[in-house]
Amino acid sequence: MGAPTSSIFSEIYLQFLENTKIYDILQKTRVEGYFRYVDDILIVYNENFTDVNEIHNMFNSVSPDLNFMLEQEQNNGLNFLDLTIKKTPNKMIFDIYRKPATSDNIIPNDSCHPSEHKLATIRYFIKWNRQV
Repeated sequence: MGAPTSSIFSEIYLQFLENTKIYDILQKTRVEGYFRYVDDILIVYNENFTDVNEIHNMFNSVSPDLNFMLEQEQNNGLNFLDLTIKKTPNKMIFDIYRKPATSDNIIPNDSCHPSEHKLATIRYFIKWNRQV
């Protein structure tokens, strides 16, 4: 990482792995859902048919240059990107996830950010304060 082209080459390499080795792993282990954003992957599976530790080991054997870390759900919930996903018997519930270190600093009005970003910040705080 570091070069301007690094993220492009990383994406190409991950897509190559997904279309070759990872696809086979997902088929073999009966994974129900695979979702990736940049370097974060969410795998949905039925624990009656799929062993997550087996998937983890298989993913780590895909390439010696990659090391996948496993984060399992706790209390039927998992934080993925900016979402908290909670599992209930009948459905999944999604909520906004805020890291503990999140500050409530906003974009200054006189900054050079696009006005859409500034307005989005204001809309977020209005919505957030209604929920609290």
